[in-house]
Amino acid sequence: MRLNFKGTDIFYEDAGKGSAVVLLHGFLENVTIWNSLKEELLSRYRVITIDLLGHGKTGCLGYVHTMEMMAETVKAVLDELMVRRVSLIGHSMGGYVALAFAEAHPDDVKALVLVNSTTSADSEVKKKNRDRAIDMVKHNHKSFVRMGIANLFRPKNRKIFAEEIKALKKEALKTPVQGIVAALEGMKIRNDREILLHFTPFQKMMIIGRKDPVLNYEALIEQVEEAEVKVVEFPDGHMSFIENKSQFIDNIKKFLKKV
Repeated sequence: MRLNFKGTDIFYEDAGKGSAVVLLHGFLENVTIWNSLKEELLSRYRVITIDLLGHGKTGCLGYVHTMEMMAETVKAVLDELMVRRVSLIGHSMGGYVALAFAEAHPDDVKALVLVNSTTSADSEVKKKNRDRAIDMVKHNHKSFVRMGIANLFRPKNRKIFAEEIKALKKEALKTPVQGIVAALEGMKIRNDREILLHFTPFQKMMIIGRKDPVLNYEALIEQVEEAEVKVVEFPDGHMSFIENKSQFIDNIKKFLKKV
């Protein structure tokens, strides 16, 4: 299905009945990453998946896609579907978007799950790395995408999940240069939202990979100290929904049952 948002087509899927669960993909991903989880949830929930700005079948809306702007596309889809209270599950960048949504529309959130994501803003070092990435994308985006996807996995898992990595690269290569750059620019300037872990009434869960090549494990644990957040740790990398698939799905289902 498609929705026109400020002159741009937003692609989304809406299936199942029951309490609404919104799945938000990460950088260089699209709705297809959720196929396995979606299949497991459909018997019990209404599952809404959305291609975020500049990704999948959703168009671009300028040269910077802020997390707030992406969150407003999510809100527009929910308004179109006349859905109000939702459980949000976001992977990586999708987690940043979920946090921006929760900050802007706290009454619309029943639960929040951050999958291999963080509430922290980019450090100065990370911002410089984003700028380098943007330069690389402008010069050779295919090389950037191919290298970037494999590097999200724990090194020893890159051979084990070679087929999955190949499929992810194929989908990621569909992302236009403008979409890649706009997302990098948006992530670079996002706000710190750790306060949402401590002062929000909805239920929260954080899924962490101990060997995540993208996020610092100790920093993630610090964020949840003294916060009412269920923490699930896996031994692998940034792609828990692939590297730890069955345990990932089990934990999501158990969490949602209690919401």
